[in-house]
Amino acid sequence: MRTLKTLLVAVAVLAATGSLAAPKSGGAKYGSAGCGLGSLAFQNQPGGIQIIAATLNGTSGNQTFGITSGTSNCEPGLLAQGTKNFVDANREVLAKDAARGEGEAIGALAVLNQCKDMKAVGAALQRDYATIFPSENTTNEAVTDALLKTLHSDPSLGCGQG
Repeated sequence: MRTLKTLLVAVAVLAATGSLAAPKSGGAKYGSAGCGLGSLAFQNQPGGIQIIAATLNGTSGNQTFGITSGTSNCEPGLLAQGTKNFVDANREVLAKDAARGEGEAIGALAVLNQCKDMKAVGAALQRDYATIFPSENTTNEAVTDALLKTLHSDPSLGCGQG
């Protein structure tokens, strides 16, 4: 039953987060190539320049990073917002599972962040537990930031890579 509840929360979070890369409020700051380094260089200029912007966005994974981290004209996209919502709803069980390095909450978090290796995610969260959950008074936002840093700074976890 707990597994079903955790997976239902994960699906609800994904459904509620909206666009992967919505422009920041105040008007479109990027063109058809989307957010990323290309949008910083060429903004929303129309025409063929968007091909160059798209190439620039894709050259080093900066668009994926922008979507994940909410930088480079990207809103906090699916991964960051989904993780925040998940922490808000499941912080206690997530903390327990992270301390053990395994559990259903880690599985759901790995799915939300598109991680390839759930066991490695569990080990990374256990390793970084003191940084992610330094005290009971740590805000959910700080926990979310620390989780995202752990998940997306280690390429071997394969998180956020589709």
